[in-house]
Amino acid sequence: MAQKKHRKGSSVWRWLRGILFVLLVAVSLVLIFNGPITNWLVKTYRPTITRTDVKKNEKTKGNYDFRSVNSLDLKTAAQARANHKIRAIGLVAIPSIKLNLQIVNGVSDADLALATGTLKPDQVMGQGNYAIAGHRMDQKDAMFSPLFWKSRVGQKIYLTDLTHVYEYKTTERKFIKATRVDVVNDVPGQKLVTLITCDATGANRLMVRGSLVRSYAWKDAPEAALKGFSYKQKVETIAS
Repeated sequence: MAQKKHRKGSSVWRWLRGILFVLLVAVSLVLIFNGPITNWLVKTYRPTITRTDVKKNEKTKGNYDFRSVNSLDLKTAAQARANHKIRAIGLVAIPSIKLNLQIVNGVSDADLALATGTLKPDQVMGQGNYAIAGHRMDQKDAMFSPLFWKSRVGQKIYLTDLTHVYEYKTTERKFIKATRVDVVNDVPGQKLVTLITCDATGANRLMVRGSLVRSYAWKDAPEAALKGFSYKQKVETIAS
């Protein structure tokens, strides 16, 4: 009888050790591939954006407390992909570095997991200082990472609400303190776009700024801009 109990106890212990081993392997794999999985989740988010959606989404309210924005992790990215619907109000593209992302109102963690966000309310493309922020990822072509690795003065930056296209030329690229919130303010007499992302340490910020060159109706926009907006993303501009 004692021998049977001993065998049963040993079997249960082996079963528990097996379960523990599987759990440890699973946790280890998640830790090892945390970054690549997060990069994949945000990089492969390329839903269709339509002019009708943009018109409707322009009325949505955003969270502009950018001091409360957290670093993007696997949990936030996964939850955003599973449960969150981006309310795009337009697109930002830098064709020369293959950057093309949706823009939303505000900078909530869920929104910034999948798109870039405006840094102050009631911004209008082609007017004032249109300031947007996005995450820098480990992968050099995900989210605002191309901005960090490949942006240069002189490159063209395009914004669109799918009705008009606004062409800017990069005039400034520099690292600033995270406390420099003044860079989102309008500059009298200037029409600017200001793109913000983290530096390599996360303690400071990279600011890329451009000045408005011209604007176009969508149908008259240069081919380079339209290709830039279509990069890995389906864009529908048929008016409702």
